[in-house]
Amino acid sequence: MHNGQRIPVYFMTARKKDLEALRKDIWRTDSVPAKIKTRKGHTDIGIVYRGAHIRKFPKKSFHCRFKQPNLLLGEEVHLNAEYMDPSLMRNKLSLDFFSDIGTLSPKSHHVLLYMNGAFQGVYLQLESVDEHFLKRRGLPEGAIYYAEDDDANFSLISPFNHDIKSAFESGYARKCGENHHDKSLQAFIYQINTIPRADFESEISKYVNMERYLRWLAGVVCTQNFDGFIHNYALYLDPDTGLFEPIPWDYDATWGRDIHGRELEYDYIPIEGYNTLTARILDVQSFRHRYQQIMEEILEDHFTVLALQPKIEAMYRLIRPYVMKDPHKMDDVEQFEQEPNIIVQYIRDRGRFLQNHLSDLE
Repeated sequence: MHNGQRIPVYFMTARKKDLEALRKDIWRTDSVPAKIKTRKGHTDIGIVYRGAHIRKFPKKSFHCRFKQPNLLLGEEVHLNAEYMDPSLMRNKLSLDFFSDIGTLSPKSHHVLLYMNGAFQGVYLQLESVDEHFLKRRGLPEGAIYYAEDDDANFSLISPFNHDIKSAFESGYARKCGENHHDKSLQAFIYQINTIPRADFESEISKYVNMERYLRWLAGVVCTQNFDGFIHNYALYLDPDTGLFEPIPWDYDATWGRDIHGRELEYDYIPIEGYNTLTARILDVQSFRHRYQQIMEEILEDHFTVLALQPKIEAMYRLIRPYVMKDPHKMDDVEQFEQEPNIIVQYIRDRGRFLQNHLSDLE
């Protein structure tokens, strides 16, 4: 059902003993049975907490698996609490931004969640990046790999202990695809790190969709997701082209705030970004020039107050009445009401900074 506005209401129910089992072991991976009621009817689901450090927060995020998958929702969705983002908007704003600049990106929308009749607050429903994600976009059924930890840094060296990784695919988990696709990922990581500099321009294009990678890179740089270069992404292997391209994921620590919700200076991340693959790509003049063109286009048409402020204000107006009642946010309403201005000021400052550093790419 809808509540008269555009924001859906989800009524979730589960046995008290099952919810207690989740609370006792926030790291459990086995889901507990539940039901969810939306305007489209009742559905049986399995739920478990999701995320890493966010599982410790009072407002929990949920991973929901459907007993009967369908094309519209697939097999699973994610209900994010967005607890550390005082705006509750940064993740959606980011993912929509990536889509606008020509990058594959999951869809998302805000919902109101009730659990056994008690209002849990405003949540963000995130589309899962899996085979259903590909089907909904009419894309070939290739492989998708999640960057599960910082070992997914496109390097042969682990950032944890600075030792050589035990496997080329370290840091990744295959979400969909076949075993033989793993060899493509292994070859990709190996080639990133071993192709001679003189051959890199011609050879790397056999492994990565360069246009999509550069647009993704520009998106990470604009939104300033510090973890986004070696984490917070998925890789899609297109079986028709044999090329990989990145898909953004988990972008609440953006638009001027870090993972702890603290303000992050607008000039924290350089225009070139980070990671081994990015450094090697931007070492090639033709790729660097194309990245400069893409960044100029984005700064002119997409990463502007004119383009983004109406979206921010519309999102703010949509969720504000419910943030006032969110049991985990009602004490921070004053901060929430300041957030649109903070985000807009970040866009002004970050946009100016990037404009001033376009010449660094020449």
